[in-house]
Amino acid sequence: MAHLEFFIDKYWNKYQGYTVIDETGIPDNHYSMASINSCGELKSPGDPEKKIPDTDAEKQPLSGKKEEKWWTTLMQVAVPFFIAGCGTIGAGLVLGTVRDWDVFINISAIFVLVPSLSGLKGNLDMCLASRLSTQANLGNMDSTKEVISMVVGNISLVQVQAIVAATVVSIFAIVVNTITDRAIFGPYVLLLVACAVFTATTTCFVLDFVMVMVIYASHRFKVNPDNVATPLAASIGDIVSNTVLAVTAQYMYEQIQVSLWQPIALICVYYSLLPLWVFIVWRNKYTKTVLTSGWTPVISALFISGIGGIVLDQAVDYFRGYEVFQPIVNGIGGNLVCVQSSRLATHLHQTAIPGILPENTKIIEWPWKTLFFGTTAAKVARMLLILAVFGQIIFMVVADFVYQGTVTIQFAFGITYLTCALLQVMLLLYLAYIVIHFMWKRKKDPDNAAIPYLTALGDLLGSVFLGLAFVILSLFGLEYGNNVQ
Repeated sequence: MAHLEFFIDKYWNKYQGYTVIDETGIPDNHYSMASINSCGELKSPGDPEKKIPDTDAEKQPLSGKKEEKWWTTLMQVAVPFFIAGCGTIGAGLVLGTVRDWDVFINISAIFVLVPSLSGLKGNLDMCLASRLSTQANLGNMDSTKEVISMVVGNISLVQVQAIVAATVVSIFAIVVNTITDRAIFGPYVLLLVACAVFTATTTCFVLDFVMVMVIYASHRFKVNPDNVATPLAASIGDIVSNTVLAVTAQYMYEQIQVSLWQPIALICVYYSLLPLWVFIVWRNKYTKTVLTSGWTPVISALFISGIGGIVLDQAVDYFRGYEVFQPIVNGIGGNLVCVQSSRLATHLHQTAIPGILPENTKIIEWPWKTLFFGTTAAKVARMLLILAVFGQIIFMVVADFVYQGTVTIQFAFGITYLTCALLQVMLLLYLAYIVIHFMWKRKKDPDNAAIPYLTALGDLLGSVFLGLAFVILSLFGLEYGNNVQ
């Protein structure tokens, strides 16, 4: 009865003309009484008194509407996935090229920034994509006025998060560099902060507009934006982020040899704009709650990604080619887990109320049920694992060919690389199922809270697993590229 009284109270307030917003930050009118029975339990949307059998769990559509055909889902996910994969290849090749630049040789902390900034940008963009995809699937993108309000609020929010988080990332890189190298040159501190803030804010600002157009076009053409937007958000910006960071850092490195006014001016400009972005976000109904409650996942994820950056910083000194494949492994893992998490979050928004899980849904399930058969998430998880296998094979060969000028992949390297990459994706998909449902049970919006943790874990697991692959191969004398004459 407590759940029923809570729900009736919310709808009575709505009837009286009030808008009720709970901890998820979503107005209450996104939930349907048709899915709640008289005891406050979630039932079949078509029949409030009909329970969903365990054996039919996989047949329930993730969208909460008409179930997507498997080939429709596969095509909608595969096309942007392979497009985004090109971005991950490019990001790896950029690192392979710039690792010998003066700034990367003399300021090793730059390598700590790389996965942290890529992860930060991916977190912010994918949270934006997930939030707007949920709004589109809930039917809130039919009004032009509402769309403009969503876009302005969300892009301003991303700018606030980018400035603050990039500053934290740069400080983390400085501390790590100070500990490992025992000292750091003063002007390098200004360079790291200026480059981090400029890279994060510029790439987010430009590419977020592209993301908004993708989501809006997907909605208009009846394509599920959960399948399209998050893969593009995950990796399209990786190559841009790495390129902007490398070019900006090299330019600033040359300039600080003469004067420090440029990094100082850049930092002052962005920090002076911060109050304006905060004001816009605070006045926007779609983002106000996120401004005060969405920081813990973003900041926590930065430190998780930062550990991956330390792994990268150490690995590039010992393993040639590691920096080429690391963005590919991390990017593909991030792409796929964000598709799953975005779809699960949308499903919960459409079929349940915060704090109450759908019928026959547990927070912790056996891995087999979440990855292969037995839950609503299994069908899509199987497709994502298949995409991971074929995608990794294709991207591995292409990256090797472009980097070396010919195909040098040995069978042992291919099998070891593929095994580590597949384990990363499987673990991420399983964790996504647990994290999404746990946060929903705690009345936290998964669109804002889950993705930063998952993508950061993807960066960390990808960096560690790839490092293990290189270590194992080196023990048997099968290092990458050792057959190149």
